[in-house]
Amino acid sequence: MGPSGSGKSTFLHCAAGLDRPTRGEVWLGDTPLSTMRETKLTRLRRDRIGFVFQAYNLLQALTVQDNITMPLRLSGRPLDRAWCDRVIAQVGIADRLRHRPAELSGGQQQRVAIARALIARPDLVLADEPTGALDSRTGGQVLALLRDIVTDMGQTVLMVTHDPVAASFAQSVLFLADGRLVERLESPTPDAVAERMTHLGDR
Repeated sequence: MGPSGSGKSTFLHCAAGLDRPTRGEVWLGDTPLSTMRETKLTRLRRDRIGFVFQAYNLLQALTVQDNITMPLRLSGRPLDRAWCDRVIAQVGIADRLRHRPAELSGGQQQRVAIARALIARPDLVLADEPTGALDSRTGGQVLALLRDIVTDMGQTVLMVTHDPVAASFAQSVLFLADGRLVERLESPTPDAVAERMTHLGDR
C-alpha cells in the first residue's frame, strides 16, 4: 500500500520480472530475476508466477474450463486432474465450467482468474487491485477466497490495493512512500491500515 505514485505498481512489476530495478536484486525463492535473460524470465513467469488483475483478463471466446487451463496449454504441461478439481472446488465455480466469461458476474470472473493463476502451482500469485472492479460485498467474497487459498493451500499472495479493508485480509501490510519501504504492519485491521495511510500522506 501507499499513496498514488509511491511505487506500488513498479514494485509489483519488479517482483514479476517485468521491470528491472535500478539498484538491488529481485529473487523468487532461490532464483535471481534481476540478471535473468528475457526468454528465461518469460518462462519463469509462465511456470512460477500467477497473475490476478483488476479487469480479470479472461479470453472471451473460451469457456471457463479452457480459460483456467490455458497456462498449462501454453507451457505444454499436462493437466493434473486432481489439482485442477481442487482448485475449481476451492474457488467455487464447478457449476460454471462450460460457460463463457460474458455469462458470468464480475465476482465469478475473478474467481476464474484466481483459478487460472493457481492451475500451474505457482510459487507466487501477484494480485493487482483484484477487487477494484467489484462491489463491496463481492469484493469481500473474493478477498476471503484469497485468504482461504493462503491458509488452506499454502499459497503466497502479494497484493497491491488502495483499500484498507482489502489490506486487512493480509497477514502483513508493507507501506511504500516515494519509492521506499517505510513501514510494516502485522495482523492489520481496516482502522489501523487507514491510520497508517493517513500518516503516509503527510510525508
